[in-house]
Amino acid sequence: MNIAMVSAHISPVASGSASHEGLRVHVAELARALGRQGHRVTVYTRRDGLGSGERVRLAPRVNVEFISAGNALPMSEQEVLPHIREFADKLAKRLADQGPDVIHAHHWLSGLAALSAADGLDIPIVQSFHGLASLQARAEGNTSPARLRMERAIGRGVAALIATTESESAELARLGVARPRIAAVPSGVDSEKFKPQGRALLPRSEAPRILMLSGHLAGHGVRTVIQALARIPDAELVLAGGPSPDELDGDQDVHRLRIAAKEAGVADRVTFLGRVEASDVPGLLRSADLTVSMPSYESFGRVPVESMACGTPVVVTAVGGHLDTVIDDVTGVYVKPGRPAELAHRIRGLLAEETHLAALGIGGADRVRARYSWERIANETVKVYESVRPAPEPAPEQATDESLEEFAVAS
Repeated sequence: MNIAMVSAHISPVASGSASHEGLRVHVAELARALGRQGHRVTVYTRRDGLGSGERVRLAPRVNVEFISAGNALPMSEQEVLPHIREFADKLAKRLADQGPDVIHAHHWLSGLAALSAADGLDIPIVQSFHGLASLQARAEGNTSPARLRMERAIGRGVAALIATTESESAELARLGVARPRIAAVPSGVDSEKFKPQGRALLPRSEAPRILMLSGHLAGHGVRTVIQALARIPDAELVLAGGPSPDELDGDQDVHRLRIAAKEAGVADRVTFLGRVEASDVPGLLRSADLTVSMPSYESFGRVPVESMACGTPVVVTAVGGHLDTVIDDVTGVYVKPGRPAELAHRIRGLLAEETHLAALGIGGADRVRARYSWERIANETVKVYESVRPAPEPAPEQATDESLEEFAVAS
């Protein structure tokens, strides 16, 4: 199958903004998995660097093509939006030339571009939102009204939608998308990279280690975890994410969190690592006794799944994608957002029961291997592609010798 992927504002070949790292990983790994299965994949993305070139090879049978739209600089989705028309016009020419069997748009900006570019080309579009504005608004109360309208229009305009969570599936139906057009296919994890076996990063003492890994340190429940630490004697908290290590001291979010740790009396037990390289994440996850993820809204939740893959149990808020990926008291435990006392109680209980903690780690690793391999995600995605492709026209009947003889006799 010839597949066109559209990732307008996030390039799969280089780390983008921290807030969309999960999207970058998803597009890149799904494209690679499809290529391994023999499909031909072209990912179209906006040029965000002067050295991007026209095309790069991501993997066998997988290429990334760059489209110039606006300045060749990294931009946020709000900054990219005014350039989507230019991106779509140039994308339309490439789609017409290459004639893919299906277009898979990732994120709402890509859906806008794909619908415009494919107008009149008779190519089916599959849309993955990777998080809906309406769900985020309900949990956090802040989103763009324009995005809300656009997501509803995109959902009704494409051939099929892939939701990464059951809550997203239900929300799409609430927005007016017919349920038969919605398929639930989660994101995946590289089980060769994220696995229990391997080196652990960072030397540690006998103190239990709690890890929190997040693209941004503002929000995401970091303050809740710091407050909970005051009720967990002797444990250490490692915070990874945010600015680069050499920019930590000048970062306002880090400054506020350090004050919060001091006020809670745990400043000597909190370590700020800053942004870590992707290659170091598995070792960092393996070094911890527990990984915590405390957002009030989560579209999928890549970090808990990667942690489970490494055999490290997770404590997560019972929201969004966490409800799909984590089975309460089997692969991890649920808590409610913004409740440090409850969080501390659950963590103390887990740290006091080493056997139960180990069982959660084994259960998590088993679940990821069984459900979240990229090969399985690719197989399920291809089924969606096949469902929207037009059925091939039947081949014209060939005249046989017998039919010719019958025709001659009848004549």
